[in-house]
Amino acid sequence: MLEAQSVVYLQDDEESNVVSLGRMLRASGFAIRGFTSAAEFLAAHDPGIAGCLVADVRMPGMSGLELQQQLNVRGAVIPVIFITGHGDIPMAVEAMQHGAFDFLQKPFRDQDLIDRIQRALAKDARNRSSLKEHDRIRQRFDSLTPREREVLTLMTRGKANKVMAAELGLSQRTVEIHRARVMEKSGAASLAQLVRMVMDLEPTDAATP
Repeated sequence: MLEAQSVVYLQDDEESNVVSLGRMLRASGFAIRGFTSAAEFLAAHDPGIAGCLVADVRMPGMSGLELQQQLNVRGAVIPVIFITGHGDIPMAVEAMQHGAFDFLQKPFRDQDLIDRIQRALAKDARNRSSLKEHDRIRQRFDSLTPREREVLTLMTRGKANKVMAAELGLSQRTVEIHRARVMEKSGAASLAQLVRMVMDLEPTDAATP
């Protein structure tokens, strides 16, 4: 297991399927929570808990595709593995185009599902690590003063210190001080890395000339 607290969520409108799959996966060392509807899962899902979701792609009420769309709207990055019958493959493929992790066609071997779950949990761990780094970078930029933000904007546009000084009505030495503080607070090792960090946080603003 990748994380002691990772949870594998099982969702199927047939409770017997949830019970049988849950029994098999618990025996393989996974922590399990079962649901019999997409609405029930969405109501209980805590984005702060690491894990993945294994769900039947065709269910009454909310389909797998609609569930994936709901997760997207909520900004939930939990990897979803859809279980599909032969006739439901197009729906599963469409769900993957909307961000689902993988799908598995019935009938399947237990090991095939276990392998996919392990890969899904690994992806979830990577996603969470990336989001934490994103938050850390955001906190660094939030610590900038208004003047340092102005300097940051001009830095990422490739402006020279002399040009920045003229545009901001500052001395070149003052710009240099602000520039050094921006680099220190952001933790960037180079201007290229600083630009990359800004692009990752604010892709639209970064693209503005």
